[in-house]
Amino acid sequence: MSEFLPIEYPIQIPYQLRVYFTKGVFDTANPIFRDLACSRESGNRHKTLFYIDEAVGEANPGLVEQIETYFKHHENDLLLKGIHLLPGGESIKNEPDIVDRIYADIENSRICRHSYIAAIGGGALLDTVGFAAATAHRGIRHFRFPTTTLGQADAGVGVKNGVNFHQKKNFVGTFSPPFAVINDLRFLGTLPEVHMRNGYIEAIKVALIRDSGFFKWIELQVDALNRFDESVLEELVYRCAKHHVAYIATSGDPFEMGSVRPLDFGHWAAHKLEQLSDFKLSHGEAVAIGIAIDTLYSEEMGYLDSTSAQRILNLLQQLKFEIYSDFLEKKNGGRIPSILEGLEEFREHLGGLLTITLLKRIGSRFEVHEVNTDVVLKAIKRLKTL
Repeated sequence: MSEFLPIEYPIQIPYQLRVYFTKGVFDTANPIFRDLACSRESGNRHKTLFYIDEAVGEANPGLVEQIETYFKHHENDLLLKGIHLLPGGESIKNEPDIVDRIYADIENSRICRHSYIAAIGGGALLDTVGFAAATAHRGIRHFRFPTTTLGQADAGVGVKNGVNFHQKKNFVGTFSPPFAVINDLRFLGTLPEVHMRNGYIEAIKVALIRDSGFFKWIELQVDALNRFDESVLEELVYRCAKHHVAYIATSGDPFEMGSVRPLDFGHWAAHKLEQLSDFKLSHGEAVAIGIAIDTLYSEEMGYLDSTSAQRILNLLQQLKFEIYSDFLEKKNGGRIPSILEGLEEFREHLGGLLTITLLKRIGSRFEVHEVNTDVVLKAIKRLKTL
């Protein structure tokens, strides 16, 4: 038998990661959604199936009617295939019946790969609907309309979708960039305070790993952010989103095939804290504590100077984030706090080497592949006294 040479061809699939900012996206005079849905790149897609976070619907009465009116106004270009309300919050990602329900809606509405699915809501709803869209028919193009500061600044502008499984966050998911993200800044005005603040922590995170000037700007805007000044809040969201998208697009690893995930600074502990609290802690609250732990760990290991560490902790507290939680002391029968299990779960989720992002100074990060758990526990003990 003659020897056959391997057959190898590179496959390149271009993506355009687009994030638009507007106000009143479903005002009939606002062309952004219509123009995107009917663009040449869209491939003549017109049908759209919508999902709306129930809390967003309650906070924005008339939203369903606005969408219906928008589609009627553009009926020569667009076709509305239904609007469904879903519960929001992290619990939606723990319910497999929700994904099954979306699949059934897609089938019943005859949504195909030449259609769109649109999600309006917080990060958990965007994750869940995006996962269903990315897996039905092997992938349906989807629009994201993030409605929280966290969603518009960070979670909603990325390329990941996922749901939880066996209490492990985002265990099942895809890398599937949205067709477009549309940040309607009007939604921010209807948020409860906790969801308004959650986006602040992701802005602090991205400033710590990428931009010391942005961190200084946040320090100077503490009073304005605490009173939710509209223009300052919008600038924070925009600058954070810009950093987030730029990293995804230019890092050379948008689908995280390697081991480095600097955008998850502070998240190894945060993901575990969310589980330990049964998701009573919001993502932003958990990340604030995770950042505080990794900041003090960086200091204790001699990587970060004490002045910078104190600036970071001060900013977290000035923006009214708790930097300690009793859930850090929770144990599962043994003597070691369960929070340390988060290190292995973080490694397992990515695969390969454990890779944790730490700080050498504000605006500059580096990665380590080993963590001294005694020093982690020392950092947590310090946090309890602050």
